[in-house]
Parts: sequence; structure tokens; C-alpha cells
Amino acid sequence: MADFGMDEIKKLRERTGAGVMDCKEALQEKDGEIEAAIDYLREKGMAEAASRDKVAAEGLVEVEVAEDKKTGLVCEVNSETDFVARNDEFVELVEELSGQLFESSACEVADFLEEDWDEELTVDEKIREVAASMGENIRLRRFERIETDGFLVGYLHQGGQIGTLVEVSGEEDLQAAKNIAMHIAASAPKYIDRDEVAEEDIEREKKVYREQMINEGKPEHIIDDIVEGKIDKFYTQICLLEQEYVRDPDMNVAEYLEEAGLEVENFVRYEVGEGLDTDDEDFAEEVKAQVEDK
Repeated sequence: MADFGMDEIKKLRERTGAGVMDCKEALQEKDGEIEAAIDYLREKGMAEAASRDKVAAEGLVEVEVAEDKKTGLVCEVNSETDFVARNDEFVELVEELSGQLFESSACEVADFLEEDWDEELTVDEKIREVAASMGENIRLRRFERIETDGFLVGYLHQGGQIGTLVEVSGEEDLQAAKNIAMHIAASAPKYIDRDEVAEEDIEREKKVYREQMINEGKPEHIIDDIVEGKIDKFYTQICLLEQEYVRDPDMNVAEYLEEAGLEVENFVRYEVGEGLDTDDEDFAEEVKAQVEDK
């Protein structure tokens, strides 16, 4: 019998939106393997593609770009509640952490936490001091730094809930580049173009789409064409250059960039809490009621 419990069922439901019993069935069919269970649910038409995990933490994202636009940084600091995330003391801490990170040579969070904050405290001790004064856990979760021969633009959305840092080459059209940073914040691409998508991910999507068509009773001779059409749509969802440009749906991002004389070389998009799980006691009770052995 597959080895899984409430945690796996909860995670699968969060990632697919499928019902509890459907999640249990999928995990049983796929020996408790989450990714295989997701594909099973999608093949049965019980779930959409799960491109991101449920957002479960509060906090802020901060973006820093040097005056010469050659160096930039994006970081995320988490709190337990939205109330604390909007507190002036927390906001000030995030701004100070971001500023010190920008000047730091640290490549990992753990290394940065060991640096001196002032003559008395390390960065880690400063974070703990603020956390203690606010009565809530606070942590620097992640950061990423970009250096470029082109130029960088940054953008914060929803008061710091989403932050983007974009490396651009070509004409130094700051407004056009800022528009792309805003587009990335809104549309959440995973890649710049389809060449970056792993072949195994493409094959996985094709398998899911093929099983969907078979389950819907589509004739075998048209399934391959339908699958290729769905793969093209898949690219328009996850690849920046193929997405509809949010400010003008009559063109895609590649066309907008060509008009502006720009190329996107790299980008980072942080959304507060993405990829973290919730601690949902109500869900635990629901699962117990529905799937415990009688």
C-alpha cells in the first residue's frame, strides 16, 4: 500500500485544487508520488497544471538597483502575519537588510546572517531582536544579485508583495524596460523563451495532454495535432517572449521588445511566500473526517 498521509493529501490539494478524495485516489494510484499524482489528476480532468505552490507566508520583497544600473538585488523577508508585514518597524528592517545585502559580498543567506550589523550585533542577532520586540518570527528567506554589462530595472508590485529585477541589453529605453518588469510581475513567466524549457518537462506535458484526449474519446488520428497545439499554448503561458504583452494584447512580448530595440537577458521574480505550505488545522480535521479508515 502506498505510504502517504494527511500532509501529502493537503499538499496535493493545494497544488491542484482537486477534492480530498480525488487526491487520496491519485496518491494511491501513484504510490504516494506527488508529481505523478498531479499528472494523474490532470489526465482525468480533475486539476489544472500546478505551476506554483500555494502562497503561505507574509512579508515583503525589496528590490535595489545601483545608480549606474549595472548591479541589482532582490530579496524576500518573511513574517508570520500581514499585520507585522505592514508594521513600520518591519518595513524599516526590510529596507535596511536590503541595503546591507546590496553592499555585501555574501552569496548565501547563512553567510550574510553571520555578518556584523553594527559593533554589537550580527545580522542574525538584529533580526532576532526585532522579532522578539514584535513577538513574531521573522526571517530573511532568500536573495539574488545580478551584475550586467547591459542595464537593470527593478519593479515592486502591490506594496512589495511581488518584486522583479530584469537584465536588459540594447537601447537604454528605461520606460520600455520598466514596462517589461511590470509585465513579468503580472504574468509570472518561468523562462525567457522555449529553448530554456527542459525536454523532460515538455514530454511530461505531452503525456498529460495525450491522456486527456484519450479520456475524452478523441480520434487517435487527430490527437497528435491537438497535443502540439496545447504545447504551443503551454509555451505562451510560461515563456516571457511568447506571452501576450499585458499593456497591448494585440502583440506578444517579443514584438514589443523588438519595437523598443531591447532584449531580455535574465530576470528574477519573487512573490512573497511562494512555494511555502500553510499550517491549516481545519484541513487536517477535514482529511481525518473523510479518509481515515473506518
